[in-house]
Amino acid sequence: MTKTAENVWNNCLKIIKDIVEWQHYKTWFEPIKPVDIKEQVLMIQVPSQFFFEYLEEHYVNLLAKTLKRELGKEARLEYRIMVDSGNGKNGSMDVPASNAKIYSNNEMDFPLVINNPVKNPFVIPGLKKMQIDPQLNPIYTFDAFIEGDCNRVARRAGKTVAEKPGANSFNPLVIYGGVGLGKTHLVQGIGNDVKRLHPNKVVLYVSSEKFINQFQDHSRNNAINDFIHFYQLIDVLIIDDVQFFSRAEKSQDAFFAIFNHLHQSGKQLVLTSDKPPKDLDGMQERLLSRFRWGLSADLQVPDYETRIEILERKMKNDGLDMPKEVVKYVAYNISSNVRELEGALISLLAQSSLNKRDIDLELAKKVLRNFVKTSSKEITIEAIQKMVCEYFDVPYEKLLHKTRKREIVQARQITMYLAKAFTKNSLKTIGEHFGGRDHTTVIHSCQTVKDLMDTDSLFRENVMELTQKVQLAAM
Repeated sequence: MTKTAENVWNNCLKIIKDIVEWQHYKTWFEPIKPVDIKEQVLMIQVPSQFFFEYLEEHYVNLLAKTLKRELGKEARLEYRIMVDSGNGKNGSMDVPASNAKIYSNNEMDFPLVINNPVKNPFVIPGLKKMQIDPQLNPIYTFDAFIEGDCNRVARRAGKTVAEKPGANSFNPLVIYGGVGLGKTHLVQGIGNDVKRLHPNKVVLYVSSEKFINQFQDHSRNNAINDFIHFYQLIDVLIIDDVQFFSRAEKSQDAFFAIFNHLHQSGKQLVLTSDKPPKDLDGMQERLLSRFRWGLSADLQVPDYETRIEILERKMKNDGLDMPKEVVKYVAYNISSNVRELEGALISLLAQSSLNKRDIDLELAKKVLRNFVKTSSKEITIEAIQKMVCEYFDVPYEKLLHKTRKREIVQARQITMYLAKAFTKNSLKTIGEHFGGRDHTTVIHSCQTVKDLMDTDSLFRENVMELTQKVQLAAM
């Protein structure tokens, strides 16, 4: 029986249908028409140049394997690409299939809506070769992102994603946290590292608001499919602030199609949000379920030590110098987020330059009045207790209970020592704040701390650091 182009193609489709997701099959394979067959060469007709390049990018291996199964190992595929030749006339051009990828680094064919017909027969209407700008800021790197307890999981997951985009368990990687904690810095750092380690990967960073605006523009021009197809060609897609999708239902539909295709194609998705996926209101449940496929990692407010390191790194990068006591004062008093921390440093440097005076503690106190609410209230026993508990990672209630655990006993003794040194409370009052202990316990604790500081260098270092913290809080 003589094989016809239609028979061969239909047999190929039976195999492809079982492998490719239904929606992709409908989009990319149903529009194809078998044209001709000569010996072991099958020619198929595709609607456009964009269509042809997409097949070559994503399905060329699948097409080759299914065709060889039907026509033998010497089987070859050719395309007939339909093009608009102008004046309302359609033309075509024949192109052999290739197993080689056709896109260079971050370069692809992006469909555009063109109102005027293109007269030149050598120009394919509706397509414009363009270099895709990844929209990344080169200053956002992993080296510039200080690691601490507040961000360790997110940062290390980001490094894994950058090293093996799409080939890791963190897909999608969702980074969430409050304003100014470094979400944009971290995800752009991922993008910059991917570009460095995998120069052939197409990376794109885009805010959710820009994505929504682009979708609306293409919707008005009846070009939604082109919009979706473009995003489906990205290797590493980074979308910032996905919580804004909650007010754009149709944009969610488009993103759902893009997400599914990229994920199933082994491409990487990186998303940021101001809250964890489970708390995102107004989002489609099918999207939320996909956000939970990978890893959700939070960014928390940096602790005191991390804030100091952030300031010191910023100063080093900018070639600045500042007294240690001022760095500690700024780090202690600006605790809300990294953005405010850097803003306080810039304001301090500006005041120093404008007033032609050296940076000292007095100037720091003056500048920081614009950032924090100051109070003349003296430091309290409760405040010292919380500082010590945070420093040693000890539960507050354990500090008050009767226990012989060494780490709890030493934390309690240090707290009593600091309370005696920095508050005006009596020994009896201090004891009452520790589960009703009497004044003799406080005296014994203070003496024990002094003795240990003389014999244990690590213990002395801990007490000195805590003393500095209390001093800063009392300023």
